[in-house]
Amino acid sequence: MKNTILLFLLIFSVSLTFAQQDVTGKVTDQNGIGVPGVNVIEKGTTNGTTTDFDGNYTIVVDSNGTLVFSYVGYSTKEEAVNGRTQISVSLSDGEALAEIVLVGSRTAPRSNVDTPLPVDVVGVKELTSTGQATFDKALQYRIPSFNTVQTPVNDATSLLDPYEIRNMGPSRTLILINGKRKNLSALLYTQTSPGRGETGADISAIPTDAIKRVEILRDGASAQYGSDAIAGVMNIILKDSPNNGSATLRGGMTSEGDGEMFGISVNNGSTIGDDKGFINYTIDFSKVNLANRPGTVNAAGEAADFGANIADVEEFLSRRPDAGNINGSPETAASKFLVNGGFDLSDNTQMYFNAAYVYKKVNSFANYRTPYWRTVTDFPYLADFFPGNHPTNPGGYDGYVPTFEGLLNDYNGTIGIKTKINEWNVDLSYTTGGNTQTYKVNNSHNRNLVYSPSTWVDANNNGSVDDGEITAGSELYRSNSAQSFDPGGTRFTHNVGNIDINRILSDKVSIGFGAEFRNEVFEVIEGGLDSYDGGGADSFSGNSPENSGKFNRYNIGGYFSLDYDVSEAFLLSGTIRTENYSDFGNTFVYKLSSRLKLSDKLTARASISSGFRAPTLHQIYTQKAQYSFIPGQGIQVGGLVNNVSTQAKLLGLPELDAETSNNFTIGVGGKLTSTLSFTVDYYSINVEDRIVLGSEVTPPNSPAFAGLSDLSFFANALDTKTSGLDVVISQKNISLGSGELDLNLSGNYTITNERDGAVKDPAFLAAGQTIVTPTQEALFFTSRPKTKWILGANYDIGKWGWSLNNTYFGKTTFKQQGMSNDLRTEFTPKIVTDLGINFNANDKLTIALNVNNLLNVLPEWSFKAENAAGQAILADAAQVQNQSNLITFNQRYSQMTYDGYHFSQLGTMFNLSLNYKF
Repeated sequence: MKNTILLFLLIFSVSLTFAQQDVTGKVTDQNGIGVPGVNVIEKGTTNGTTTDFDGNYTIVVDSNGTLVFSYVGYSTKEEAVNGRTQISVSLSDGEALAEIVLVGSRTAPRSNVDTPLPVDVVGVKELTSTGQATFDKALQYRIPSFNTVQTPVNDATSLLDPYEIRNMGPSRTLILINGKRKNLSALLYTQTSPGRGETGADISAIPTDAIKRVEILRDGASAQYGSDAIAGVMNIILKDSPNNGSATLRGGMTSEGDGEMFGISVNNGSTIGDDKGFINYTIDFSKVNLANRPGTVNAAGEAADFGANIADVEEFLSRRPDAGNINGSPETAASKFLVNGGFDLSDNTQMYFNAAYVYKKVNSFANYRTPYWRTVTDFPYLADFFPGNHPTNPGGYDGYVPTFEGLLNDYNGTIGIKTKINEWNVDLSYTTGGNTQTYKVNNSHNRNLVYSPSTWVDANNNGSVDDGEITAGSELYRSNSAQSFDPGGTRFTHNVGNIDINRILSDKVSIGFGAEFRNEVFEVIEGGLDSYDGGGADSFSGNSPENSGKFNRYNIGGYFSLDYDVSEAFLLSGTIRTENYSDFGNTFVYKLSSRLKLSDKLTARASISSGFRAPTLHQIYTQKAQYSFIPGQGIQVGGLVNNVSTQAKLLGLPELDAETSNNFTIGVGGKLTSTLSFTVDYYSINVEDRIVLGSEVTPPNSPAFAGLSDLSFFANALDTKTSGLDVVISQKNISLGSGELDLNLSGNYTITNERDGAVKDPAFLAAGQTIVTPTQEALFFTSRPKTKWILGANYDIGKWGWSLNNTYFGKTTFKQQGMSNDLRTEFTPKIVTDLGINFNANDKLTIALNVNNLLNVLPEWSFKAENAAGQAILADAAQVQNQSNLITFNQRYSQMTYDGYHFSQLGTMFNLSLNYKF
C-alpha cells in the first residue's frame, strides 16, 4: 500500500502549464489527390486525428511539436510545427506503414515496428472481409492465436461463446475499448466445455461496423493494465471520423437452407460546433434463425441409460431418429448501439466519450425429454401437460423439449479529458459498464414432491385441535406445476477511474505513471420459488434465496513506466505496478522489455514480466445446483459450492487467492523489402495457483449435501506452463496483370501446454479422487488446436476485389468424462476455405459475397488407443459403440462430442451484403 501512496503523491505533485495552437492542412498523394483516413499524430503523445474524405485535417498541438503523417501503403512523414497554423503534406507510396499503436505502452505511443512487444493490428476491412456475423468469429479467422468455440447444449453458454488467446482461457485476456477496460460478462461457464470455470468480456456484442481497428498485444501486460492481462490485451479502437458514413444490408444462410441471417447497420458521424469536435455512431440490428444439426440416436445406448424397454425406444426413434433433439446454432436477435466522440473544450484540452448498449435475445433448447425418460407411468399428468401423437400413451404423450431463453443486456461508457500542460500529457477518465443475463424456461414442469404447510382452523373455537380441524398440506407442483419458470440470472457491473500522465523528457527518455480505482459488483438474481423449490424446473433450476445476493469489492493500483532509448537502435522499457484488493490484499508486478534494431531491415525484441489475475467475483460467490450430463447416467443434479460458504467450511476449502504468472517473450521481425515483412515470436507463460473449477467429486455423507449426485468447487489447484511460436509473414503490392495481389501467412504453434507439478487437492477427497481429472486437463491444455495457420490472398483489379483465406485447424485432443482411460479422442486436422468477392459498382455502392467454408468441411473426430488395452477396445465394434455413446449422449452430438467443436458444424454458409457510402 505504501507504493500506491507514493505513486499518488507523485501524480498529484505535477505542476501544469502549456502553449497550444490549431493546425489545419491537407494530405495528398503524389498526384495531388486528397488521401482520407491518414493518421496525424503529435509525436510522442496520444494526441491525434485522421484526415477526412478529402484529405483535410484539424488538430490542436504544441506550437513546438512535431506532426507524424502515416497511412497504409505510403511512407511516413514528419513535419515540425514551428508555430505554423497551416501544414499540408504529400505522401509518396511504396513503403509499408509504420502505424502508431496505442496498446502496450504507458509512455509515448510507438509505431508497430518500433515497439518492443508483439502487436497485431487488424483493420475493419480485414474483419468485414471474413463474412462472419460477429466480431469474435471474425477474429477466429484473422488471428491464429485467438480461438473461440461453440458448444451444442450448455444452457447459458448459448448467450456467449468462450474465447481465448494462446490457450489460456477467456479470463486471461484483457479487453480494452479505446484503451479503457471493458466490463466482464455476468456469465460463468460451469458446464464441461472449454472455458469451464471462467468468464470474459462479451466481445461478440461489439458491432463490427463501429470498429476502426483492433490492436492485439500478444504478451503479458499485468504491469501496464492490471488483472486479467496474463495472456495479452485486445484494444478495440472505435471509428472517429465525422464523415465517411455508410449503411450495410446483409443476409445469408447455410447450404442446408437454415440458419438464415438478416442484418442492417448504419455508421455515420458529424462535426460538433464549428468543427470543435466530432461524433461517430453505429446502429446495428440482426437476426439469426435456428440451424439444427442433431445426430441419429443409438437405441441400445438409450435403453441402457434410461432403463427403458428396447422396443419402446426403437418405436420412438423410428419416428424421431434424432430423439427430438435441437442443437447446433440457436435463434438469436440482437440490437447494438454505439457512439464515440470528442470535443475541444479549449485550445489545449479535449473531452472524449464513448458509450455502447447491446440487447441480445437467444432461444435455445434443452435435451428432449423422451417418453421413455419422463414416462406417464411416473408422471401421469404429463399426458395433459404435453399432448402428442404417441400411438399407445394416454393423450398421445410423446415427450417434450424444454426451452432455454436468455436475455442479455450489456453496456459500457467512458468519459474523459485529455490535456497537455507544461509538456505533460494528462488523461483523466471515468468508465462504467455492466452485463445482465436473465433466463426463462418454458415447456417444462417442476416434477418434485413438495407440499404446502398444513393448516389448523379452530372450527368450534375451543382452543384445542379436534378431529377434522387440521388440513394436510397440498401438493404444490407435479400436476399443479406451472410450465413456465423464471430462474433468475446474474449481473456484473464495474466503475473505473483512471489518471494517466506521460512526458518525453528528452530524445532518449520518456516516462509515464498513473493510477486506477475500480469497484466491482456481482449479483446473483433470485429466481421464482417454483423454479428452484424441491429441485426446481426440469432442465434448468433457478437461483435459490440462499445462493443469491449482491457481492462487491474494490481495488486501487498505481504504476510507473520508463522508456530509455540507449541509442537510435536500442530501446529499454520498464514498468512496475502495485495493487491492493479489498478481498485478498496486495500484489506487485513488473515488466522489462527491449528492442534492438539489428539493421535497417531487422529488429529483435524481448520482454520478461510477472503478472497476476484476481479471482473474479463470479468464482468467489457462485453457488448453485445444476443439471448436467453424466456419461452413462444421463442428466443428474450436481452442486457447485463457493469458497466462502458454510458448506466450504464443512469441506475445509480455503478461500481463493490470486493467480501469479511469469512471462517471457523473444522475437525478431523485419522489412526485407518495402512490401515484404515478417515477425517470429517465442513466448513462455508459467502460471502458479491457477484457479480452476474442479471435476465433480463424490459428496461427503452429510445432510448438507443430500440429494446431490456430485460436488464441484473452485480451487487454486494447478501450476501450468505454456509456450509456443507466433509467426506473421506479409507480402503486399505484387503486380499481377492489371491488378495487385497481397499475400499473408500467419500461424501459432503450441510447443508446451501442460500441468507443472502435482494437483493441489483438498484433504477431504476420498482415495483415488481428484478435482483435476484427465477430462479437466484436456479442457485446459488440449481442447484448442495445437497449431493453427491462416494463409490469405487478396487480389484487387479494377472494380473487383477477390479474397481467398485458408484456415488450418490442427489436432485437438480430448479425454471425455466417463470414457475409458485407455482411449482418447482426437479431432482430425482440417482446412476451412473462405471465398470473398467484392464489386465496387460505383464510388458509393459495394456488393460483397462471402462463401464461408466453401468446401463444406465438417469436424471429424476419432478414437485413438493409449495402450494395448485401448487397441483391444478399438478392435471390438460393440465396445467402440459404447464408448462413442458415452461421450456423445448416445450420438446426440455426433459431429462435435459433448465438449464442442472448433469451426462451424453448419457447413457452407453464404453471406451477401450491400454497402452504401453516404
